[in-house]
Amino acid sequence: MPEIDFWFSIGSTYSFLTINRLDDWCAEHDATVNWRPFNVRTVMSEQRNIPFAGKPVKTAYMWRDIERRAAKYHIHATLPAPYPISDLALTNQIALLGMTEGWGKAYTQVLYGIWFEEGVEAGSETAITEALLRCQQDPRLILARARSPDITAALETETNAAIQAGVFGAPSFVVRGEVFWGDDRLDDALSWARVGHVI
Repeated sequence: MPEIDFWFSIGSTYSFLTINRLDDWCAEHDATVNWRPFNVRTVMSEQRNIPFAGKPVKTAYMWRDIERRAAKYHIHATLPAPYPISDLALTNQIALLGMTEGWGKAYTQVLYGIWFEEGVEAGSETAITEALLRCQQDPRLILARARSPDITAALETETNAAIQAGVFGAPSFVVRGEVFWGDDRLDDALSWARVGHVI
């Protein structure tokens, strides 16, 4: 079965749902998912897509929708969480570095918990430092490495790869060249991986 690419960007609110349920979902469905962080702000800026700024009704809907879906999945959240986050690029550069070393997924899950359960803005030094410590990583060392030209360029490369794959938002799932956008499209992506159509 083709692997499903899970394109996520720390800073995306709806990615909270997928990030918290994906491990159990993979175990339940015997599926493999490739976690791929990217900079969703770059993508949205290119498309002139500003989804929630200056849109209080839509923003209120988003938080209520996440609250409903979190309850469905038995995921705890204290909402609304601080939004938007301040240093989206850095948080995802750290995630990308961590993915190459085996701790990126845990960092992402822990950071989302700090953000959505403890109410600490995910792009803040406080949240990032705490997430790294909980993952047994040295914050000073990791922050220095994540800010390096190599990792900065690597995130830009991954973001361009997301754009080339047709990704325009997070979370997105790409399989067999098909894009499925949104946490609620995860099962459709699995169907496409297994049988080449949605069932």
